Amino acid sequence: MDKIIIEARVNELAPRDENPNVPFLPDEIVRDAFACYEAGASIVHYHGRTADGAPEHAPSFYLETNAGIRERCPILVHPTLGYVANDTDAMGRFAAVEEMMKSAATAPDFAPMDCGSVNVDWWNPGAGHYDTTDLVYKNSTATLMHFADRIKHYGLKQYLVSWNVSFTRQIEAFMTMGVIPEPAYICFCLTDGIMLAGHPGTPEGLDAHITFLPKDRQVVWTVVNYKGNLFALTEKIIRAGGHISIGLGDYPYAEFGQPTNADIIARVAEQARALGREPASVEDTRAILAMPQVKIAA
Repeated sequence: MDKIIIEARVNELAPRDENPNVPFLPDEIVRDAFACYEAGASIVHYHGRTADGAPEHAPSFYLETNAGIRERCPILVHPTLGYVANDTDAMGRFAAVEEMMKSAATAPDFAPMDCGSVNVDWWNPGAGHYDTTDLVYKNSTATLMHFADRIKHYGLKQYLVSWNVSFTRQIEAFMTMGVIPEPAYICFCLTDGIMLAGHPGTPEGLDAHITFLPKDRQVVWTVVNYKGNLFALTEKIIRAGGHISIGLGDYPYAEFGQPTNADIIARVAEQARALGREPASVEDTRAILAMPQVKIAA
């Protein structure tokens, strides 16, 4: 079977109340990126955070973090554009990447495109109501086309996120238009627990995503379960030829005590090997995704 790409999603907007090993600051993220690389990950995804865990959008955070990762290991870097916490225009949301691209020491390898808009309010299962009521993750078609243009300009790989079937249909339309080159790299964002915005983290939720993949296009797909335990699906994903994006940013994995991100990656790598798929190296990942050559800003 083909090798499996394992991405470490180290922090997102996760708190430390259930697992203190969620990294916030640049040196913590750099440490985790290196440990995850050694455990079998070829991609690291992270969000800028302050010392108390609040979102941090300053380009300086990403410059410091990327440079630190580059010094430690060759893992591929996938930063955020800020998710719903960075609710500004397309240029503002991409500004940190523009700064990152001024030096090879700070340039990432991916830039994300969540290909649609969705309500992302926090559901409170115990109380039976929403704790928030006005959080909308807005990604207009014009905004996405701006991202696609800038990503192509710099030779980065588009990291396409699909929260539900409508996102995948938008991706297919963009592929028809030539906005998204092949092979497209699509992350199916399943959601559980306090997040109801995506397909549920069940076999049926994943199958619904897979069913609507473009049939006549080259697509590589990976799976995340935001606020849910992805290990309920990892065997299915591995056997189906998919890839895995996982980490404490999405779920604390208290079932395993208080694991580190590297512990989670090692568990995925062990399971993949047992099922006949070796974790992809950085070089393997570049080849699988046909990643272009990154171009530093003049």
